[in-house]
This record gives sequence, C-alpha cells and structure tokens, in this order.
Amino acid sequence: MTVSTQGHSDGNVDPREVQRFAEIAETWWDPNGPFRPLHKIGPARLSFIRNALARHYQRDSGGVRILDGLKILDVGCGGGLICEPLARLGAQVTGIDPAEESISAAEVHANINGLDIDYRAARIEQIASSEERFDAVMCLEVVEHVPDPAAFISLCATALKPGGLMIASTLNRTLKSFALAIVAAEYVLGWVDRGTHRWDRFVTPDELQSALENADLTDVRFEGVVYNPLEDRWSTAADTDVNYMAAALKPHAT
Repeated sequence: MTVSTQGHSDGNVDPREVQRFAEIAETWWDPNGPFRPLHKIGPARLSFIRNALARHYQRDSGGVRILDGLKILDVGCGGGLICEPLARLGAQVTGIDPAEESISAAEVHANINGLDIDYRAARIEQIASSEERFDAVMCLEVVEHVPDPAAFISLCATALKPGGLMIASTLNRTLKSFALAIVAAEYVLGWVDRGTHRWDRFVTPDELQSALENADLTDVRFEGVVYNPLEDRWSTAADTDVNYMAAALKPHAT
C-alpha cells in the first residue's frame, strides 16, 4: 500500500466520492436502487461481524441481543445499512459519514423504525482527536474510497478502546476483481454506476494487514465474501480474491 505524502485540502477524503454518494443519498434504502449490491451483501457482512464480535466478547452467537452494552462506531455509515441491524442486536451505535445527505437519510429511516442511533455528519479525524472510544469500529467498503488507506486505518484504530475489535471490508486488487467488480458489476450487469470503483484503489489482504499491524492492531483474521449467481446470494468463504473482510484486535497496554 502506497501511503500518500501529499496534502489533501479536504483531509483524507476524496470530495468527488463524497459528492457522488450525496447525490444518490435518497436511494440508500431502496433494495433495487444504486445500493442494491450492499443490500444483497448485507447478510454475509453481518454474519461475519456478529460471529467476530461474539467470539471476541464471548457472547452467545445465537442470542437475540448479543451486542448489549457494546459501543460500536460505523465509519462511513452511509444510510445506516449496517448500523440498524447492529442496533437491533443491542449495540449502542454511532454512525459517521462526511455526506450530510446520507446522514439525513439514515436518521429518517432509523426514526421510522424506532431505532436510537447516534448519527453524525463527521469524519474519523474528529472522533480520533476526541476522547471518545469504542468497543468496536467498523469500516465497511470505505478504505477503497479514501486517498490514504493506511492513514485512515490508523485513525480508526485510535478510536478503539484497548481490547477492542476493528472490522473492515473491502475489495482485493486482482485481475479477478477487475473482471467481476468493475467490468461485470459496472459495465455488464449495471449493478452499480460506472466509475463507482477505481481498481487502482483496491487493497490487497497483505496491504490491509500491513496497515492494521502498523496501527498496532494484532490477531488479524480474513474471510472472503463470494457471490453465487445461481442463488443470487452472497456468503462468507475462504476465497478473498474479490470481496473480503478482516477483523483485528487492539491489545491492552502492557
């Protein structure tokens, strides 16, 4: 992973990315709209998150509210597609996103469903520089959209309590991911708008592991997320060639 040494007037945020998501923010909760892939991949992502947190915090993975008492931060939360199920599992959820339009959409949907979620139009830099710390930090489909992924990971790690767990999901930079995530998803199937992803910003597991370890996180675990076209369903698997997730621990101070 190449760490940028150039300054960005908007911090570690690509204004074009923020604007693009802001323009379609009203469609976050449309399962057949521009965010359809995130709706479809949601159950697989949630399964990984649920199992990782249950294992780490020694909770019953089959429990209804297995996340009771845990403070969770979702960085780049968008319209709240992961915040809401985490809140239903009992977590105290804070969702941040630089696009105010996305935060507004998230707040409206949470209120309709009677969910108490702390949404903020904010960036991870603001959280990291405060005294606020969380039991778990999520950054799902975000690192491939920021100019400096390693710096972003470091800030997310800062927001973790010692003993906390960081969970990330992103896209691997392989020929297979170029064929499936860009050519097929954007140009052939039209799942997402053309230009949604930049293949050169995809992050390999080795690069992500290096960034996590450089942020003093340990016990990094990876799991792939794969698509079955016959069932139109995503599930976790060993294959990390395209989509994958990672979990890493912030050790207690010694």
